[in-house]
Amino acid sequence: MFSARTRWDLTANRLASLAAARRAAGAPLIDLTQSNPTQAGIPYPPDLLAPLSDPSALVYEPVPFGLRRAREAVAADYRRRGITMDADHVILTVSSSEAYAFLFKLLCDPGDTVLVPRPSYPLFEYLAGLESVGVEPYPLRYDGEWHVDLAALDRAVTQRTRAIVVVNPNNPTGSYLKRDEASRIREIAARAEAAIVSDEVFADYPLRPGRDYVACLAAAEPALVFCLGGLSKSFGLPQLKLGWIAASGPAKARDEALDRLEVVADTYLSVGTPVQTALPALLGRAAELQAPIAARVAGNLDLLRRRAAAPCPVTLLQPEGGWYATLQVPATSTEEDLVTRLLQEDDVLVHPGYFFDFPREAYLVVSLLPAPDTFARGIERVLARML
Repeated sequence: MFSARTRWDLTANRLASLAAARRAAGAPLIDLTQSNPTQAGIPYPPDLLAPLSDPSALVYEPVPFGLRRAREAVAADYRRRGITMDADHVILTVSSSEAYAFLFKLLCDPGDTVLVPRPSYPLFEYLAGLESVGVEPYPLRYDGEWHVDLAALDRAVTQRTRAIVVVNPNNPTGSYLKRDEASRIREIAARAEAAIVSDEVFADYPLRPGRDYVACLAAAEPALVFCLGGLSKSFGLPQLKLGWIAASGPAKARDEALDRLEVVADTYLSVGTPVQTALPALLGRAAELQAPIAARVAGNLDLLRRRAAAPCPVTLLQPEGGWYATLQVPATSTEEDLVTRLLQEDDVLVHPGYFFDFPREAYLVVSLLPAPDTFARGIERVLARML
């Protein structure tokens, strides 16, 4: 009766089951996986949502790519970051996930593949699978900072490769692409006649100075590039459900892609009018919205750096941007056993590395968004467990 695309194992994993049981029992959990800014005590301006009540939002204009004034606001936000972008090349979506779905529809036939970084966000297999598209990983390496294994990426390309996905900065490693990596990935994609899908939702949150970082892959040549952004991460507003795709690359390929995407977007018309109407005002408050998130993340990372620098068998894999931090810990037990003990005995919830497809053990991933006192208490318990 049901599609093979939805033939998932729906059994809750051990950690999720235990966390639910601990919460049901009233345990005072310290959640170091919290990545929802609306539940992390981040302050928001009290008048922020006023633009949603603009009377013009009562008029429905079914524009496939989104209202012109909203797309112009997105293009202006790219200019704020020093990137030239034409509003005609912007497509509004309800989320990054929908943006991926639109692009996989555009680029892939059933059985084609997309290349994704490893370790990285664990949702790619689901997003691609729902479009009958395969996923093949390419590795990131750490030698004091993260790098794309460009030789391995090149080897992973086949005749059925339709896109190279980059997450910049990556989640959870927090690594930006370097200039030579970005240039080489563009060359590999162009040679393979594949597109680049560059997920840049964390690009406004640098954590470590670096002159060679590339925060946006938009470029006229040589490859077709789709850059993803949105309110959820970039502005800490996941509840408003608005993302975007910004297309760039050789004009002929870019324009054909936009023509085809217009039909895809017109089929769904998924973005609500009030948030589009409010978008210029919301993006105009970028600094005000991003500053408290950036301060929270920087403060928690500073504490983590200081504590991990003390004599202890834990190594912080230095993040360059984003909201997450990765700790390499002694592999004296499996990651699952370690995170289970932290939950059951220390009331601390963290992500195991295998959630993000780390190729070996043992790693823990923590969010840098929790309230400072909560984060400090949780990290102390994690480090104490390692001694």
